[in-house]
Amino acid sequence: MRRPVSRLAQLVLANLLFAFATPGAAEEASASPRPASNSIEKSPPDRWAPLRGLLGTWEGTSHGEPGNGAVHREYRLVLGDRFIEVKNRSVYPPREKTPTGEVHEDAGYLSVDRARKVFVLRQFHFDGFVNTYTAPVTSTPANSIVFTTEAIENIPSGWRARETYRFEGPDELVELFELAEPGKEFATYSEARLKRIR
Repeated sequence: MRRPVSRLAQLVLANLLFAFATPGAAEEASASPRPASNSIEKSPPDRWAPLRGLLGTWEGTSHGEPGNGAVHREYRLVLGDRFIEVKNRSVYPPREKTPTGEVHEDAGYLSVDRARKVFVLRQFHFDGFVNTYTAPVTSTPANSIVFTTEAIENIPSGWRARETYRFEGPDELVELFELAEPGKEFATYSEARLKRIR
């Protein structure tokens, strides 16, 4: 003999059947309501904000100790946007000091040293010099940024170098390269004026 089903059991069974018969209803029924959030989620800061204006391809002229030359430069994000790759080629025509002319090439990488709160620029030059520069990290785009060497490989001890990048508009850049002999102040070696071509 079958036992009669109680009214309470019938209601529970009916609710279960309804929940599983309606797509998504079981999840909605079991999900607890989320508390309203008054806080706005913040996106992480743009590590490259002060230097983002460098990205692209630039061409221009340079004058100084090596003479007057033509400059081609590229800055691009690489390796998951964690680094900026820099490629530079400067061509100087023949002159008395260099009768065959001169081609200067260097490649480098910009990184962020979070512990020291500095940008680090490592440059590898065609003639064997390796310059490691630092510049303080700022949180906003900069009109100018100054990199000073903390190490130079393959040069007598005591030499220093400094590179200053100054934006004169969204697509115009001036780069001042200075050198200091041991025990002396910085002196301009070359100045490049560049325009973004893409």
